[in-house]
Amino acid sequence: MHSHSAGRGSRPNRRALLGTIAGVAAAGVTGGFAWNRLGHGSSSDDGTAADGTGTGSSAGKRTFERLSAPDRTVVRAADGGTLATFTDGARTAVLTGRTRSFSEPRTTESKVTTDAWVRVLPHTWQRGMEKSAWFEGWFDKTLGDTSPDVFAVAFQYSSAGAPDKHNAKGVRYAGTAHFGPRNAEVNNPLDFAFHDEQSDFYDYLGVPWTFPDGSRVQPEQARYGDVDCSGFQRLVWGYRMGIPLHNTNTKGTGLPRRAFAIAAYGPGRLVIPHTGTKQATDLGILQPGDLVFFAIIKDRPDFIDHCGMYMGLDDQGRHRFYSSRSAANGPTLGDLSGRSLLDGTDFYARGFRSARRL
Repeated sequence: MHSHSAGRGSRPNRRALLGTIAGVAAAGVTGGFAWNRLGHGSSSDDGTAADGTGTGSSAGKRTFERLSAPDRTVVRAADGGTLATFTDGARTAVLTGRTRSFSEPRTTESKVTTDAWVRVLPHTWQRGMEKSAWFEGWFDKTLGDTSPDVFAVAFQYSSAGAPDKHNAKGVRYAGTAHFGPRNAEVNNPLDFAFHDEQSDFYDYLGVPWTFPDGSRVQPEQARYGDVDCSGFQRLVWGYRMGIPLHNTNTKGTGLPRRAFAIAAYGPGRLVIPHTGTKQATDLGILQPGDLVFFAIIKDRPDFIDHCGMYMGLDDQGRHRFYSSRSAANGPTLGDLSGRSLLDGTDFYARGFRSARRL
């Protein structure tokens, strides 16, 4: 659920976490970037200004439209439908493809059905990049690509059960992930501290890791196959998708270690700034794949201590996310010890503070 400081530092008392989970509230706002339950993105009803609408360049039947808040390039098909969205300053691209459903019956009755495919660009997007030499070939290849995208890769670690995958060196790089070792001091499996945090991606892999700054870390045997919340995002976005990683909680190239540091210093574009103790409610700006951040420690309502991946709207029209958590003992989109929702008044919704597009 949470993440640790460099060197596996001390943590706040997890018994101080809020333990009361409220009931389901009204469905959240749709529109803007919010993908509806069929997955189709909307960019026409969020009130943002269009820069040069109808005057963008085109390649064949494609039109490139500029929108703002955040600044982005939207690729339109001949019928006006959205083919892809590229956000200035981010490597995350969302393309429209075959519809898929993600579910986890063990922990929730809800499912997410979407035609959003989340890909990582070879370069950080900037205005006019559709004219670059690499873009057309990349886009033509990627638009119809059904190889695993960020969502598919993330679900290769589902706590509900995922088959093991090994590389040529025999390292298990995918398969069911758990959150962390059992905490002997806690007896309730639904307690937020039942499984210990502090497990990073190299613990899951069980291999030593050398970061670009030359620092080298050793996995803990007791944490093999485990990832906490930020460790899971580093496993997916860094180890699997190629976004650089570093091992501190300060500014640097790529993803830092802890959730608060990713929110503050991570790469990409901050789409919902962290403003303190107030619940973030501007959900229309989100798009699938955005990292979402939560303050869930009872005595520190302004401190980011959990992160997840936004998936879009579920079949109930609720804004659902996917994260590694203690109660489910690993990556989950389920509702054990708090619904995986951004809207309403449930536990995680109340703690939702910020979002970043990598």
